[in-house]
Parts: sequence; structure tokens; C-alpha cells
Amino acid sequence: MATYEEVKEVPNHPEVYLIDVRNKDEVTNTGSIPASIHIPLPELENALTMPEGDFLSTFKRDKPSTDSVIIFSCMSGRRAQIATDLALNHGFKKAKSYHGSWSEWAGKRGL
Repeated sequence: MATYEEVKEVPNHPEVYLIDVRNKDEVTNTGSIPASIHIPLPELENALTMPEGDFLSTFKRDKPSTDSVIIFSCMSGRRAQIATDLALNHGFKKAKSYHGSWSEWAGKRGL
């Protein structure tokens, strides 16, 4: 499980992926954690299995390898855990959830 401190350092670690699986309207209404990639949960499986070139053109970032650290966030942690389980099932061995997700992030940042 990822911590607030770990997520706070993601912009300083380009090898780490932070994927926000909230719905588009949630991200629009609240904002997002810096350096996160927005992939709504219903689209995640397709994103994780798409060819590398398609991932790059869609998300403007190289596709994570199965050895990449991937942290999933949502609003409160439930969907982040679902996303983590999905990624692990697709062979992404270092996938983990940010249990506090946006709720913790916003609270600690005064947003």
C-alpha cells in the first residue's frame, strides 16, 4: 500500500506511475494529484493491455512495464484497490493502492 509521503514524491520519480481511476467528472470537480495519469476504472483493463504506442498516444506517457511501480488512487481507496487487483492479475507485480487517495491528499494539502 502506498502512503501519502510516497505519493507526494511521485513528481520526483518519473519511473513511478500514479494512476487516478476516478470518473472524469470527479477529476474535473476536485482536481488531481500532481503527476497522475487519469484512466477511469472502467477503461483501465483496456489501457493496461493496449499496445505501447497506443498507450503513449492516448496518455502521453510510456506504458508501464510489468516491473514498474504503479500506484492507483481514487476518491477514498475502494476503486484504487480494485484497480490494483486488476493490474496484479495482468502481471504488474509492483502495483499498489493509495488507500487514502484523493480524500487524504486533499485533506493534507488543505484543498
